[in-house]
Amino acid sequence: MPKVVASITTSLDGYVTGPRDGPERGLGEGGERLHYWVFGGPWTYAGGARGEAAGEDKAFLDAGMARLGAVVGGRGTYEAADHWGGSNPWPVPFYVVTHHPDDEPQDGGFTFVDGLATAIDRARASARDKDVSLMGGADIIRQALRDGLVDEVSISIAPITLGDGKRLFEGFAEQVELEPIGVRQSPFATHISYRVKR
Repeated sequence: MPKVVASITTSLDGYVTGPRDGPERGLGEGGERLHYWVFGGPWTYAGGARGEAAGEDKAFLDAGMARLGAVVGGRGTYEAADHWGGSNPWPVPFYVVTHHPDDEPQDGGFTFVDGLATAIDRARASARDKDVSLMGGADIIRQALRDGLVDEVSISIAPITLGDGKRLFEGFAEQVELEPIGVRQSPFATHISYRVKR
């Protein structure tokens, strides 16, 4: 059965976005710094992303992409990313968890699904023997961990503090035991992978 891997980038102080995230600044004010590792260095929403991952960051991304069979994300992330310009950014099926599946666009490669467990089941079926990437947002990842739907957690920690925004584990009172299975480090992020112990 395909693994469900919760993948997210956070600041040292636990924020997955800066303040006021939304269309045109999906990672919030100052949140671009969270993804310097994805684009090979500094970028801004105003100037756009110009580079690409290199070194350990590229190795981390390449390993994840090689195993990628489907993606599950939340409606809030979909909206904050401005629908990725109306086109699925991944070369695999993308399931968006929403309470309004009837809002699904007619094209663009997104499938709207009511319910996280249902979205993960559908993603597993389409991923075949590859992984399902649970990209978040934070609410989706917390719910999936609480409900025992995650097999691995992959956290990329950017060497910054944001001081405000949305926190990954805000209000999360569950105990989840994790076993470290890999670490990669670059000047822009430390990537830590864990297996969820059951």
